[in-house]
Amino acid sequence: MRKRILIFLILPFVLLACKENSLNLKIRFNQVQGLKHGNRVIFEQNHIGTVKSLFYSDQGFFLVDITIKKEFADTATEYSRFFIITDFQNQENKAVEMIQILSEGTLLQNYATVEGSTETSILFHKLFGGMENGLKDLEKQFEQFSKDLKSIPETEEFKKLENELKGLAEEMKRSGEAVRQKIKEELLPQLKKEMEELRKRLHEFGREDDMKPLEIEMEKIQKI
Repeated sequence: MRKRILIFLILPFVLLACKENSLNLKIRFNQVQGLKHGNRVIFEQNHIGTVKSLFYSDQGFFLVDITIKKEFADTATEYSRFFIITDFQNQENKAVEMIQILSEGTLLQNYATVEGSTETSILFHKLFGGMENGLKDLEKQFEQFSKDLKSIPETEEFKKLENELKGLAEEMKRSGEAVRQKIKEELLPQLKKEMEELRKRLHEFGREDDMKPLEIEMEKIQKI
């Protein structure tokens, strides 16, 4: 009996110690796309952690609390990027995926707050893991967007595209001069071409004004 009582007294401290060995992070996202408490955190297709909670701030963004298992804590560095994706093990769930844009780097501190990345950031990293494939992905995305234009809601999808351009701008600001130059020389000309096609389609449906927010974001990108 005394032994059982001792176990119950010690157990909370053991659990607390295990929890402290994990890495807790806050990720700031503009949109959470259906992400929920309990969804997985993934790195290289490994389940490395869990979404603990989500909070919508007064400043208009979401703070997503995640915990990363202690055996994977040293994979989260200053060069880690966090995206919201569809969980490949369960298509009905979302997940937070972590990737590394560079090896090594300073480890993230427990309870640090980091900026989340967007779908455009995924394209950005594909471009520099394989420029040709990345450009094809980008073309395909804009081509499909143009085909679906007739049934697109007046503001929702355009707001999403505007946010994607903002995400590209943020990635450029984080990157070095060589990478920014590469984007301007190889990505932006193609992006401008696709936006011009989109402009023509918008003209057909009398929706030219929908292009204005996108044009503003493109101007910002060109000035970085």
